[in-house]
Amino acid sequence: MDRRQHLTKLIEQYQNLVFSICCKMTGDYFTAEDLAQETFLSAYRHLDTFTGTSEKAWLCRIASNKCIDYLKSAAKRQIPSEEDVFAACADHSPGPEECMLAQDARSTLLKRCKQLKPPYDTVAALYFYDEKKAEEIAAEQGKNIKTIQTQIYRARAMLRKIYEKERRL
Repeated sequence: MDRRQHLTKLIEQYQNLVFSICCKMTGDYFTAEDLAQETFLSAYRHLDTFTGTSEKAWLCRIASNKCIDYLKSAAKRQIPSEEDVFAACADHSPGPEECMLAQDARSTLLKRCKQLKPPYDTVAALYFYDEKKAEEIAAEQGKNIKTIQTQIYRARAMLRKIYEKERRL
C-alpha cells in the first residue's frame, strides 16, 4: 500500500476520533476542523518514521499535541479588550480625600498612643505608628524581646479600650 492509500485509510478510519479530540480540547468547531486536518498532514509527512503498533494512539497523540500547541499560541495572540487596557492605565493611587482621612487616622492613633502611661506610650508609638517590629524596638531600647512583646500586647489592649470608649460616646 502506498502512502496516499495509507493516509486515505487513516482518514476514513479515524477522522471522527481525531476531530472529536480537537473539538474537546479547543472548544471551537472550526478550529477543531483545522487542527484535525493538520493532524493528518503531519501524520502523512511522518508515515515513514512511524514504528509503533497502534496508529490510533499515534494519531491521538499528534492531535492532542497540535491542540496544545494551538492553545499555547492562542494565549500569546490574545488581544486585550478595551476594559483591560483602561484598567491597566487607571491610576490606583489614593485621592486627596483618602489621603486626608488616612493622615487624620494616623494622627489620632499617635494621640491615643501618647495617652498611655509609660513605657506603653513609647512602645505603642514605635510599634503602631512608626510600624517598627518588636525586634527593632527591643534593640533600640536595649530590652528583652519578650518584654517588648508583652508591652505591645498590653498597649494594644489599652488602645482598644480607649477606642471602644470613644465609640460609645
